[in-house]
Amino acid sequence: MTEEFTVIHNGNRRQLMAAGLGLLGAAAMPARAQSQGYPNRPVTLVVPFAPGGSVDISGRAMADRLARVLGQTVIVDNRAGAGGAIGSSFVARAPADGYTLVVASQTTHVVNPAVTPQLSYNAEADFAPITLIDRLANVLLVNASLPVKTFEEFVSYVRAHPGKWNYASSGNGSVAHLSMELLKAKLGLDIAHVPYKGAGPALNDMLGGLVQATWNNLTSNLSSITSGQLRALAVAAPRRVAQLPAVPTFEELKLPDLNLTSWTGLAAPARTPEPIVKRLYEAMRTVLSDPATRQAWEARGAILPEPLTPEQYRQEIAQRIQFFKSVVQKHKIVLA
Repeated sequence: MTEEFTVIHNGNRRQLMAAGLGLLGAAAMPARAQSQGYPNRPVTLVVPFAPGGSVDISGRAMADRLARVLGQTVIVDNRAGAGGAIGSSFVARAPADGYTLVVASQTTHVVNPAVTPQLSYNAEADFAPITLIDRLANVLLVNASLPVKTFEEFVSYVRAHPGKWNYASSGNGSVAHLSMELLKAKLGLDIAHVPYKGAGPALNDMLGGLVQATWNNLTSNLSSITSGQLRALAVAAPRRVAQLPAVPTFEELKLPDLNLTSWTGLAAPARTPEPIVKRLYEAMRTVLSDPATRQAWEARGAILPEPLTPEQYRQEIAQRIQFFKSVVQKHKIVLA
């Protein structure tokens, strides 16, 4: 009897274990099912800014190439507003199936979370980072009518005329705002901040001479620089950029904290299945390894990024959030 009972008991245990494994397998089936054959329908790429800006340009440049690699249409959907928070929040709450992605930027995934206490999304917890699309050199610009041609002349002139100059930014808490305030704090400059509702309006008033200086990315301002309307005094980039070979980097000017590029990247909602994240990462590597992509990126003033893995990209986001938080606190930058 004992032996028979033991045999039956062991058999039941095996059946129960099999049933349990079956339940676990069934629970994993939805993730596997949606990963297999991905993508089998169009993918939506949300750009959380208006058309025509640097994030939109980067997103559209990637969308066309990514579509060819994935074999599916990639639809660009501009959802602008609140410094990129509207579009980013939309993607954070979208189904985690790989069919709704976002063009993350330094504004949406670094500066916003660093300076906005009640942000409508969590840049670290609500997204699955994929990798970078590009890096963008930032440029300190002045109106070409001003009597300064170098960074040193700019510093001397502002110091000689305290409180008489102003600079434009794309808004309170923007990369331009924080970077210029950091520059002011390091060099003791007295130059007033004029916030705008976007880089476009700021650029218009720069060209019109209503504001004298700004900090912006090279991509958005290259045509105004080459036409002679704006003058570039320094660039934030790993090395001098090909389009401005005579303009020094902030590293060369002994201001390494200011030598940060901006970037755009690809991200999905958190909990997107790992096979889909891997598929998107591999597709991005294929695109970014193409010599034609390198040429296209260089033509618009963008820097082809290093091959950051999803985890490395996540780490960079976290590190830069902490950097900008420390900038605001250390230099007592007022964002209002």
